[in-house]
Amino acid sequence: MTPATSLARAPAIKSARTYALRRGLAETGQIVVGVLVLIWVLLPIYHMVMLSLTPINEAFGGRFWPDHPTLENFRTVFTQDHFFLERFWIQLANSVIVALSTMALVLVVATLASFAIGRLRIPGGSVISNLALLTYLIPMAFLAIPFYRVMSQYGLLNTRTALVLAMATFATPYAIWVLRQYSENVPFELDEAAKVDGASPWQIFWLVYLPLLRPALIAIGTYALLLAWNEYLYAFLLLSTADQHTIPLTMGYFLVTDDSPWPLLMATAIVYALPPAALYYAVRKYMVTGLTAGATKS
Repeated sequence: MTPATSLARAPAIKSARTYALRRGLAETGQIVVGVLVLIWVLLPIYHMVMLSLTPINEAFGGRFWPDHPTLENFRTVFTQDHFFLERFWIQLANSVIVALSTMALVLVVATLASFAIGRLRIPGGSVISNLALLTYLIPMAFLAIPFYRVMSQYGLLNTRTALVLAMATFATPYAIWVLRQYSENVPFELDEAAKVDGASPWQIFWLVYLPLLRPALIAIGTYALLLAWNEYLYAFLLLSTADQHTIPLTMGYFLVTDDSPWPLLMATAIVYALPPAALYYAVRKYMVTGLTAGATKS
């Protein structure tokens, strides 16, 4: 290589080195930011786990880790050996029933509605699908009192049915919109081929439409279940007796005393958080596909 060629290539080499340095700094910065965000997210969870393993009399010791870690708080939760947890298993069953019932109701209504709007081509179906999202312009808290009055008029106060209907009301519009958008990816030729073979609309819905929407159905079902699982406001308004309460209400009552048993509350929270965490981990691969369906379509 001649000196002239070396001089000609020097700027290009310097530019490549500068680009590599900038890229390396950018990647390092992203890693640092990611680690900081991860620590920030995990810190409350660590604090919750740490408190759940702390004896009640050492709850405010200010230590990084308890001197005498114990599982006594979890034993208290499982054996209902505290006056706040006297009906823990009944209330956990209530939470499960409400969550599963909400999920089932949302899936039934949303799949039927999206099929009618998107596949049967009812007039104004696209407008109806988009208008459903306008319901989210009004915050859930603003509708609490009207919803309470409606449930009172129908005699449904202090029943799990009232809470299921409330949660389904708020989850269904989004579910319809997602399924409607996702169904746009299902070729209409499949419907036409089924009609040629003599399939009825119900058979098309059951044998063609539903199987192809499985990712979206799993995502929407998980969304509705978690919405009902974590609900506090409507449970507080609609459920008045301990036998009808869900676990979020029970955990709220831990905070009404001057000397709240924080380790016991954290143990209850961990037990209550494990089922949805396990569910989300099991279906996580469907969540992004299902919930972002139609994001680039209108």
